[in-house]
Amino acid sequence: MDHMITVQNLTKRYESFTAVDDISFTLSPGTVTGFLGPNGAGKSTAMRIMTGLTPPTSGTATILGKPYAELPNPGRQVGVLLDASAQHAGRTGREVLALGAMVMGLGKARVDEMLDLVGLTPDEARRRLGHYSLGMRQRLGIAPALLGDPEVLVLDEPANGLDPQGIHWMRGLLKGFAEQGGTVLLSSHLLHEVEVVADQLILIGRGRIVRQGSKAELLAGSGTTANALDRDALVMALQHAGLAADVTPSGSVRSSATTEEVSRAALDAGLVLTELRGADGAGLEEMFLQLTSSDSREGAVA
Repeated sequence: MDHMITVQNLTKRYESFTAVDDISFTLSPGTVTGFLGPNGAGKSTAMRIMTGLTPPTSGTATILGKPYAELPNPGRQVGVLLDASAQHAGRTGREVLALGAMVMGLGKARVDEMLDLVGLTPDEARRRLGHYSLGMRQRLGIAPALLGDPEVLVLDEPANGLDPQGIHWMRGLLKGFAEQGGTVLLSSHLLHEVEVVADQLILIGRGRIVRQGSKAELLAGSGTTANALDRDALVMALQHAGLAADVTPSGSVRSSATTEEVSRAALDAGLVLTELRGADGAGLEEMFLQLTSSDSREGAVA
C-alpha cells in the first residue's frame, strides 16, 4: 500500500466555528511528518477524527485503507497518543500497559519490553500515575502507542513535558520507527523539536493547511541569515550589490542570496561578519511566526 494515511477534504464544524477546514494529505511508509501550527490551529481535532474519536462534518480519513473504526484490531496497526495526561491516576504504570496488552492479546513479556523501551524502572512501573512527573507520564504515554507493534503512529504533542534528554530519546525512537518502514504523524507547536525529526511538514493555521511538502522543499530557497559588527552597513552593502536584504524580528539580516554572495558583498565593503549560515531553520521559523501572529486564536472571538 502506497499511502498509510489518507485524508481527503476533511472538515469539522462546531455551529459557526470551523475547527478543520477542507484539509487533504497523504502519508507514506518510512516517513515522519510534522503537523505544525499554533495552538488552536486544528491539529488535535484532525487527529481525533483520524483515530475515530470525533466524527467529521465532511470528508474522509483512512488509515491502512480503512476508517479507524473499521480496523480489525486497531492497536496492532495504529499507535495513538492524544493526551498522555488523561491516564487513570490510581493505576500503576505496569497496570496501564498490562490492560492494553490484554485488550490486544499480547503477553506479559511485551509489557516488560515496553517499560524498558520507554525507560521506566521496575520501581517506577509499580508507582501510581498520580505520583508521576509530567515527563514520566509522557514516557508512559508513548508505551501503549508502541505496545501492539503498529505500522502507523499518530502522536499529538508527544514531547510535551519531556526534558532535553527525553526529547532526544523521543527523536531517536521516532526516526528508528520510520527507518523500519513505519509511518509517523507528529503534531507540535514547538518548531525545532519537529524540524529535527520530520522529513515531511504540514503547516496548519485556523484549520487550513497553509503549506505542505518535504522539509527540503519548504526550506529551499530560504536564503541566508547573516549579521555583522555593523548590521546597517551590511544591509546597505547587500542592497548595493543588488541583493535583497531585510532585518528579521530577532535582529539578524536575512537575504535570498547564497552564503557566498553575502560573504563577497561583506568582504567588498570591508565588513566583519559575526554570523553567516543558510537560513534553513530561520526560513521555517519565519514561516511559523507569520502563521502564529496572524492565526493564533488567543484573544480572538471565535
